Amino acid sequence: MPSSTTAVEAERLGADGRAWPSFGEAVAVWGRVALLSFGGPAGQIAVMHRILVEEKRWLGEARFLHALNFCMLLPGPEAQQLAVYIGWLLHRTAGGMVAGLLFVLPGMVAIMGLSVIYALYGNLGAVAALFFGLKAAVLAIVLQAVVRIGRRALKNAAMVTLAAASFVAIFGFAVPFPLIILTAGLIGALGALSGHRAFAGGGGHGAVGSSHVDDAATILGVEVPDHARPTRRRTLRVAALLLFLWLAPTAALLALLGPDNVFSDIALFFSQMAVVTFGGAYAVLAYVAQAAVDTYGWLAPGEMLDGLGMAETTPGPLIMVTQFVGFMGAFRDPGALTPLAAGVLGGLLTTWVTFAPCFLWIFLGAPYIERLRGNPALSAALTAITAAVVGVILNLALWFALHVVFREVWRFQGFGLDLTLPEPASIDWAAAALAAAALLAVFRFKVGTGILLAAAALTGLALHGAGAVAL
Repeated sequence: MPSSTTAVEAERLGADGRAWPSFGEAVAVWGRVALLSFGGPAGQIAVMHRILVEEKRWLGEARFLHALNFCMLLPGPEAQQLAVYIGWLLHRTAGGMVAGLLFVLPGMVAIMGLSVIYALYGNLGAVAALFFGLKAAVLAIVLQAVVRIGRRALKNAAMVTLAAASFVAIFGFAVPFPLIILTAGLIGALGALSGHRAFAGGGGHGAVGSSHVDDAATILGVEVPDHARPTRRRTLRVAALLLFLWLAPTAALLALLGPDNVFSDIALFFSQMAVVTFGGAYAVLAYVAQAAVDTYGWLAPGEMLDGLGMAETTPGPLIMVTQFVGFMGAFRDPGALTPLAAGVLGGLLTTWVTFAPCFLWIFLGAPYIERLRGNPALSAALTAITAAVVGVILNLALWFALHVVFREVWRFQGFGLDLTLPEPASIDWAAAALAAAALLAVFRFKVGTGILLAAAALTGLALHGAGAVAL
């Protein structure tokens, strides 16, 4: 650094000598990231890596992956939490809030608009046909996620066993998703503490970029910025405020409306989900889908697929599909409100209690992230959870397939089993053929998500127009 640089100027320079990005520049960059964040967590993380690491060089490869691995340890959408974490590193709490909110905003607006259209006009032939096509594509995308995550996670017999056990537990015995995840994490931690080689190493997304950017050659460098160094007072103050903002609406709804109201159910269920949603969006959706359909009756089985199709075609976290779930639940049980007003409030409430905890986890834990680095028990717990998630996502894929290909399913309960089985005579041959074509496009021809969804939707419209499907 030149000797003429003043102390004030030095504070504005990054480790590589470039000017520290202004808050306004950061807002513009996070807005760009948000608008380009299609394709689920993998796509969103790749977008952030390309813009923040390769293009802007605000942080390096190792620091980016370290932050991502920390976010993988947390419940909730890791891509959104990664945005909060990096925003916090650059511009303290305000930077984290802006990065996290902008990451969610485009998807929230898009899903809300689509939910309104779906609720008001979803029974029209053209709209129903469009979603008929999307369901087949979504099934292929979920199966692709099973394969992608399985290749990364199931590296030995112990991990394969965990995946198989989690699938049998949730599909055959309806074991709650949170219990499966907690059990897997405990097995992983105990396996590491016992020294078992199968549990050595951690999970994570692996390399997310083709070019390597050294931390020292970036604005953040290798040291923790002074403004990001932990102070117990600041950390507890921010955590207390976020905890209040997250839980106060739920407490108020319970006090005013009682525990049997749809808004109370939404607030409680999705607040609980925010604490136990380890393993990524697809694993979470298996839990949400079964609860929304079987427990609360907010949706019909096929409607969960419609919502996931919305989330796949809009920017932002896939878990934003929960807003559609909350919207439809309140729309169908509006109480004294109009259905549309209740739906909008239900959707916004769902989004609030789903994402508010994400900020809490980062602002509370990120200042102490170095204490978690290299911890073998935590790394092994993450490895085991990721393996169990493969089984959970496989259950989701099978659940979706049953409701896409068959018009009727039935539930078998007995001998300790709790199974959802198809009615063979109710097979929908048009849906089966479209699903098979989508699977072929994904696995044989490597068709991208956007093209697949567009082609499937147009095919659904064409089949309806030709009278090949009855909706």
